[in-house]
Order: sequence, then C-alpha cells, then structure tokens
Amino acid sequence: MHYRQVALVTGASSGIGNAIAKSLHRNGVTVYAGARRVDRMNDLDDLGITTLALDVTDADSVERVVDRIVTETGRIDILVNNAGFGLLGALEDLSIDQAQAQFDVNLFGAARLIQSVLPMMRQQHAGRIINVTSVDGKVAQPMASWYVASKFALEGLSDTLRLELAPHGVHVAVVEPGSIQSEWADIASDHLQTASGSGPYAATTQTAIAILKAVKKFASAPQVIARLVDQAALSRRPKTRYHAGAGSSILLARKFLSDKQMDRLWRVVGRAAKRITH
Repeated sequence: MHYRQVALVTGASSGIGNAIAKSLHRNGVTVYAGARRVDRMNDLDDLGITTLALDVTDADSVERVVDRIVTETGRIDILVNNAGFGLLGALEDLSIDQAQAQFDVNLFGAARLIQSVLPMMRQQHAGRIINVTSVDGKVAQPMASWYVASKFALEGLSDTLRLELAPHGVHVAVVEPGSIQSEWADIASDHLQTASGSGPYAATTQTAIAILKAVKKFASAPQVIARLVDQAALSRRPKTRYHAGAGSSILLARKFLSDKQMDRLWRVVGRAAKRITH
C-alpha cells in the first residue's frame, strides 16, 4: 500500500531548514515545518507546507507538535533536526548559563525530538533521523568552544543512535554543512565581537571574525544541503554521513593532518582571511 511519507523539519524559518522543507515537499513528502518564529514561514504556508510553532528547548512544545502530527497523519517517517545557533566567544568570556543554553538547543533539543518520535518509528519499524551538525562537529575552530562542543556531541550522539536503532529499522544520518548562505555568520560575528572583542582575546577575536567574513564570501546556497537531506531521507541505501558547502573540504584535511598541523593550518587561514577582508 502506497502512502505519503511524513517529515518534521525543525529550524525551518530561514536558511537551511527552510530549503530542506521546500525540497522534501517537492519530492512528495508531507512536511511539517517547525520554528519559534512562525511569522517567518509564510513562504512555506503558501506552498501547502504545514507550519507549527516549535521551541525545541520546551518539552511541552515538542510533545504538542509530535502529537499533532501523529493525530493528523498516523505516522512520522522522517525527523530532520536542523534547529540550532552559534554561541561564539572565548570560553573565559562566556558564562556556563550561556553554554547550557547552547547545548539545550543544539544537543538536548535534538534529543527531545528524537525521544518523542521514536515510539512511532519503532512501531512502524521504519524511520529516518537526520541530524544537521556542521564541519565544526569534526574540526575545531578558534573562539567557538561551546558551539564546536555541541556539534561534536551531536555527532557522537548520532553514531550511538545509529547502532542502537538499527535493529528497530530506524536509520540515523548526519549532514555536515560547510559555509552556507544565511544570517548565521553575521549573528555569530556580532556575538563574538560583543563577548570577546576587547580584552585578552581581542586579537584572536578579530582573526576569527575575519575568517567568518572571508568564508561567507564563498558560501554555498542552502539548497546544496537540502539535496543531501533528500538523499538521507529518501534513498533506499542512505549513507551515514553527508557533507557539502564551501569549506567542507577541510574534513579531508582533518583526516590526514595531525593536531599540530591543523593548528598551523588555522593560523594560515587566519592570515589569508585578514588579507581578503581588509
């Protein structure tokens, strides 16, 4: 019996999440798009995509959204955990409360959604969980300790889930974007400047901001990530990891360079970024 697959995409109000929702919809999937800023998803409404208020840090909000989807469709086939933000600044300059907020969105928010959809996916003995991490989930960058830590953690969580959910017919994949056209870099740069633009980390902050600005000049369209999510969600034999976007080739360098060599590479990148942006 043929049925339309049902997907929930988080963080769908802009950028990558918005593109993912549209692309899955074009591929015949019944898409529910969630975000805190519902007013910014009017373009999805116009396409017939159901938009929902969703705060991934609020267990009640998560439960309401998942219950509604199950009530209306009787199933959930695809969960795309895309909601996230970047907390940048020197570790010494950021409070533990700020760090906990970073993890609550980027890691625990994803975990809340996963816990909520798994009973239905196990009952179906089928499902796809797709966690959007970052190249920063494999490669550290300066002045981004808590953001990098949250993405490293989501990568590890995904690897563990893949093993424990395989017997239940649920596949877990990770999508690792490089630099993608969005408001992320500007917001992150502004926060970095506020947090660490003066004081002992001022010089490193300016280098990190230069890197963000330089990479943004070459950023890829969010559709390149949406196409990877299509593959992870709809392929008969999905991969466990996908990556694309400007700068994502640094993952290859990480495979072959030592830690000290990677540190030197960042210094080279920083000098080059300053030349590009000044």
